[in-house]
Amino acid sequence: MRKIDFEAHFFTREHLKALAENEHYPKLVHAEDEEKRRIWHTPDVAQPYGNPLLDALSDTGWKRIAKMDACGVNIQILSVSAPSIDQLEPEIGTELARQANNTLFEVIREHPDRFKGYAVLAPKAPEEAADELERAVKELGFVGWNTHSNLAGAYLDEERFLPIFARAEKLQVPIYLHPTVPAMPQIRTYGFAIAGAAFGFGMEAAMTAMRLIYSGLFDRHPRLQFILGHLGEGLPFIIKRIDWAYVRPFDPAARPKIEKRPSEYLRSNFYVSTSGNYFEPAFVCAREAMGVDKILLGTDYPYEDSEECIRFIESLALSRDQKEMIYCGNASRLGIEA
Repeated sequence: MRKIDFEAHFFTREHLKALAENEHYPKLVHAEDEEKRRIWHTPDVAQPYGNPLLDALSDTGWKRIAKMDACGVNIQILSVSAPSIDQLEPEIGTELARQANNTLFEVIREHPDRFKGYAVLAPKAPEEAADELERAVKELGFVGWNTHSNLAGAYLDEERFLPIFARAEKLQVPIYLHPTVPAMPQIRTYGFAIAGAAFGFGMEAAMTAMRLIYSGLFDRHPRLQFILGHLGEGLPFIIKRIDWAYVRPFDPAARPKIEKRPSEYLRSNFYVSTSGNYFEPAFVCAREAMGVDKILLGTDYPYEDSEECIRFIESLALSRDQKEMIYCGNASRLGIEA
């Protein structure tokens, strides 16, 4: 049974160098003691980056492939890790994104049967970013765009980003909406412990998805397809609740100016991946809310353990056909073949 991993991350040397030289945020701060090395996403949130993690993120060769083989993953769709290039200003990010996409193209060319790629963009220069997405898809063979839940404080539902979404719909490629440290300062009070993967990441990504829905993006571009990690960043759990303002506005004039209930957009324009959420009741909730045909394999390598992910899926009370849908069958509905 072939397996396509929709969430696997890497860094390029140029990206790390840019983070180390960045005068603002995010920035990589080196230390003589590697356990004290940090990436500062914001002035109040620092993420530890010891050698094992940094080495794994920097490796796109046989060591990574050996990890894939150990758990039976045939293909990783690689994306530039957060804090990504989309957090940088376009004066730096536009060229850096192009370099990173070219680097990823070479990685895929060396191992074409093991890797595919998501484009990284510098969205604050929207027209250039849309052109780079088209180049990445048409010339480099990439299968989508990986973006983040905020772009150094800006949000994807802003009008200026519409050209990128229009191009993604035209190219018929999915967009992986990956979390990053929230822009909201109150969630950063206790640093990465709450602002990071344990809580803040999911909250931010869920809010961004809801902003995109309420912005009317999917009325303008109904064929757009997004992917949310971690079994939907909590949205399947509140899928009924998110319709409240639409179905019970009390004053009809207060109803959001969208054509359908928010839950309908969640079901029609979003997939979810398994990355980093290995709790059976959470999976059951996502399956019941979204349908098994909307669940994709995601391991969140190397931040999470890929073998744990596969063991979790294998432990679920699913038929062989349902597991195959998650591992690779649903990918084909997005035009991605194993």
